[in-house]
Amino acid sequence: MHSQPVLEPHTHIFDARGVARRFRHSAIFGAIGVLRSGETMRFVNDHDPIPLIAQLRDRLGENLTVTYREHDSDAVVIDFGIVGLPTE
Repeated sequence: MHSQPVLEPHTHIFDARGVARRFRHSAIFGAIGVLRSGETMRFVNDHDPIPLIAQLRDRLGENLTVTYREHDSDAVVIDFGIVGLPTE
């Protein structure tokens, strides 16, 4: 039996492995786009998304943090954090 991961406050899981490849980038941009400053998307994928990270950095610049949590043959887990945006 698998237990649910314990997440830090304001962390939201996005498991891209269940999203068709042709929709992944659009879905990820949409999910990142609704995060507020101080929130994190814990991104799970089946490979290291280096081109995606470059695209996110181009769009978000200094407002994006990237922290690898896991990197193995089964999954890559990355925390994409949003910082420095004005509060609503």
